[in-house]
Amino acid sequence: MAKDGKVIPTSRFTGPGGAGAMVADQIHDEAVLGLFSDGATVVLQGLHRTWQPVSALAAGLAADLGHPVQVNSYITPPQSQGFAPHYDTHDVFVLQIEGRKHWRIHEPVLAQPLPDEPWDTVADQVAQRAAEPPVLDVTLQPGDCLYLPRGFLHAATALGETSIHLTFGIHTTTERDVVRALADKLADASWRASMPVGWEPSEDSLTALRDRAVAALAALDLTAVARQLRADRARKQRPEPLSPLAQAQIAADLSQDTSIRLRRGIAARLANSAVVFSTGSITISEDEREAVSLLLKGQEVRVGELPLAEPAALDLAARLLRSGAVVPGAEA
Repeated sequence: MAKDGKVIPTSRFTGPGGAGAMVADQIHDEAVLGLFSDGATVVLQGLHRTWQPVSALAAGLAADLGHPVQVNSYITPPQSQGFAPHYDTHDVFVLQIEGRKHWRIHEPVLAQPLPDEPWDTVADQVAQRAAEPPVLDVTLQPGDCLYLPRGFLHAATALGETSIHLTFGIHTTTERDVVRALADKLADASWRASMPVGWEPSEDSLTALRDRAVAALAALDLTAVARQLRADRARKQRPEPLSPLAQAQIAADLSQDTSIRLRRGIAARLANSAVVFSTGSITISEDEREAVSLLLKGQEVRVGELPLAEPAALDLAARLLRSGAVVPGAEA
């Protein structure tokens, strides 16, 4: 929760939940009610982790953009402001759901700030810029969408009714991230030798090392670097939720008519005799590769349509379901 530009300590609205719930971070409903009535904004952090429609939308957006996406919801009482002017180090799409919210947008104080350059490290500059005329002064109505590139200062106030909006945070991979991935791969090679006795940093002494590094970069296996970047991206994006108990039952009751499809957001790929994905892997036989390749295209497939004999198709589908690599289709 937040009010007047400050995050409210969680100790003010959480505590033990009584018998069977003594963990001290249980939400106290009456405390949330009191704070909200007093003008505090309720923040539902990581809504893409818990609500399937938002999860599906975030996963689709992440697939289209090629960058991980998180979704928060902000519920602000009338005539209230949750956060002071600030900027985010990731791009944001704001989708207004209910009520109206007045936004004031200012030019960045840092161009395209990186994750290690949060706004509070330049708080004085942010305050000065926020006192200037905004570049955009707009009121969002339900259904309106606002794009905020990273670095743009923003603050918003609910108007005459409760405001609810979603923010889609786009955690972009930057050029620096890619260069670092290349450098990390380069560091795997042999660069262990000490510099000579009496060595002094100079243009001449650095030239030979630079030239070696350039040659080593040119010889890097870019396929391996790309695979690592894809794996890093997959770890940042929560996979599509599944229903563990229902899915286990479907795996136990499989028939030729059961439909399955690849689980979204797991970055699945074939690697030798295995299907590797962000949450695990399973071993497959050479005979099963064609069937797995069909599923990796993302289409919903009936078990009976897999290019395998019936017992083998049922066995493969059950293993994929139990591993979480696939989920039941719409007709399961």
